[in-house]
Amino acid sequence: MHRRDALKAGAAALASWGLSGCRSATAVRPAATAPRPGRPPLQLALPRIARDRIIRTTVGLRPHRDGGFVVRADKLDGKLLVHNYGHGGAGMSLAWGCGTLVADLARPAEATRAAVIGCGAPGLCTARQLQRRGYDVTIYAATVPPDTTSNRSWAGYTPTTALILPERRTPAWDRQFTTAAEISYRQLQTMVGPKYGIYWIDAYNGTDDPEARGGGNDGDLVPEHLRPGRDREVLGPGEHPFPTRYAVRASNLAIEPSIYMDALVDDFLAAGGRVVIRRFESRQQLVGLPEPIIVNCTGLGSFSLFDDKELVPIRGQLTFVVPQPELNYRVSSRATNGGNAGINPRSDGIVVGNSQDPGDWSLDVKEEILARNLEAAAAFVSGMRPPSMSTRLTRSAPPSVPPAAESFFDWE
Repeated sequence: MHRRDALKAGAAALASWGLSGCRSATAVRPAATAPRPGRPPLQLALPRIARDRIIRTTVGLRPHRDGGFVVRADKLDGKLLVHNYGHGGAGMSLAWGCGTLVADLARPAEATRAAVIGCGAPGLCTARQLQRRGYDVTIYAATVPPDTTSNRSWAGYTPTTALILPERRTPAWDRQFTTAAEISYRQLQTMVGPKYGIYWIDAYNGTDDPEARGGGNDGDLVPEHLRPGRDREVLGPGEHPFPTRYAVRASNLAIEPSIYMDALVDDFLAAGGRVVIRRFESRQQLVGLPEPIIVNCTGLGSFSLFDDKELVPIRGQLTFVVPQPELNYRVSSRATNGGNAGINPRSDGIVVGNSQDPGDWSLDVKEEILARNLEAAAAFVSGMRPPSMSTRLTRSAPPSVPPAAESFFDWE
């Protein structure tokens, strides 16, 4: 990209919003400090963020419980009922591990057939883990991909997002979480590639305080043996193009939901699974199913189906702009306007912003959230340093070793 074109793109983003007097307090061009010897400054493509580039906005409801997700065996009129729901914003991150926990709980039933209720990431991964252990599995669901909450997610390995209140944790729950997180992390690593739409990507957090860590008090959820600290890197002034003093870089596992979810369905069907479109209004309807093992992966559906009033939705809204193949990194930063300046490039569009609104059941697009997030992202991009002329863009590459899992646990 030529410098003139990059500057025009940034100006266009501001003009579309009238942001000449509304720039974020952190949106100041980095000081012209020379990078450390031997370290060339990053040359990153500028995202083109503007209202006229919006292609869609999606809304999803994360199923949150203050006490964390539920993986528990129960009885239902002589059938074995195993619950697996309430993963908040960590459903795609924990699905493989929680599916393993479900399969372990199903083993004493000495049955060969299982019904999984729900076709989001937790339901599909649970079904696959049961199939791997020899079960004949049928998925019953009111909706299937691409019409699931999982398809509307930001999508990456973020296993503590909107998951549990620190004061509600117990040693038993922590052990379940640790097992699920570790199994899922390793499973997702083996699925990297175009078939599943999983890949490594450099993620940057623009900050003026590289030691500050955001999010809740859940850092000690990460087991010590997954904290080698081999990947996190702090870039100083002059070493990065962002409008903050520092940028913290770490490798992240990214997931393209539309590719990933369809691939899981294909794998499930290829292994002999069946999908039945059906909505359940009561537990008694579940009793009538022919399978002796029933796995409840209904997410927010458990609010009414199993009377779990601890479940609350955490509403998320994502706006997509036209994709840019040259964008090969994620970036996030705090925004003074209350918006989310996150930018996440995917093949189906650049995801701009995110939101977490507890207790909001609305699936309608909210214009004020869209405007706030797009404004925050456009202001952040307008302060970025364009790539130098006649230089190659910095390329993101898979890490030589898997990075520490703590890199994914929601710090800023």
